[in-house]
Amino acid sequence: MSTQSAPTGDPASPGEPSPGPTPPEGPGERFIRRRVLLGTGAALLAGSGVSATWAYDRFLREKVQVSDVSAAESTAGAATTAVLATDGSYSSTGYTSSTTTLTLISTATGTGSEALAWYAAVVEITDATVLRAAFAQDEVGQNITEEPSVIAGRHDAVLAINGDYYGFRDNGIVIRNGVIYRDEPARDGLVFYRDGRIEVYDETSTNAEELLDDGAWNTLSFGPAVLVDGSVPTGIEGVEIDTNVGNHSIQGEQPRTAIGVIGDDHLVLLVVDGRSEGYSRGVGLTELGEILADLGCTTGYNLDGGGSSVMIFDGEIITQPSNRGERATSDILYVAG
Repeated sequence: MSTQSAPTGDPASPGEPSPGPTPPEGPGERFIRRRVLLGTGAALLAGSGVSATWAYDRFLREKVQVSDVSAAESTAGAATTAVLATDGSYSSTGYTSSTTTLTLISTATGTGSEALAWYAAVVEITDATVLRAAFAQDEVGQNITEEPSVIAGRHDAVLAINGDYYGFRDNGIVIRNGVIYRDEPARDGLVFYRDGRIEVYDETSTNAEELLDDGAWNTLSFGPAVLVDGSVPTGIEGVEIDTNVGNHSIQGEQPRTAIGVIGDDHLVLLVVDGRSEGYSRGVGLTELGEILADLGCTTGYNLDGGGSSVMIFDGEIITQPSNRGERATSDILYVAG
């Protein structure tokens, strides 16, 4: 298989997104929000001698590397790979079509400080490329964000979850819908192959072109693996995903998003709500792996969580994000309809 890398677009300010189920904030609102964030970040960083200019450049300034993802995927021949169903039907507990069977499971246990709530989508597909990724603003780069429900609406997603927030960092292997966008190995990643395999792998032992040649369709770079061969690995509570400023630690009971693997073309998309006493406390990484194991998974991988954790089904947010509303993020993973 020949490799395809995305063409790089000229740096530019993001355009207005296509209409979705929830209107995105306008440029003025986005500017005001970023000024508030920058002011907060600058105050926190001032004590360590880090300038507000550096903070703005690192955490807020949009750095566009690919300005039209849809065009990049079309050029690579990736966007039309899947044979999408036209006969899909929704119910209160899932979705069925000629390519997809999706079953929703929701659980609420405990009371008070022990209350816990989570949502899982058990997905079986006949074509691995029905499971797709999408970027905020249809652009690739750093600090480019958009509400997940808006991204999902633009792509007519049956079900969507937040991704790995690749735009927070500048490393990791990023292959989305068969196109290479970043090749900076850094950690354990998750790779989805066109033949239905889904595996945890060591990014530093390979590269994006080798993965693509082996049939990679999507990769995610966050982690850690919370389930390996049906067991929760020891020491995962101490894993650090990033070594730069921010997001060092992912320990403790938090809202979580994860992917579990039951078998080829058979997976679980899981979102655990958290930070809400009396509704849901969230879970640690060990408990996250245990939930996936209870759902029949043998492999489990942690994605970006906290305020980013969200699940969208049939255009509606069905979880309760801890920010009292969805948090804008850089990417989603979704089931195409």
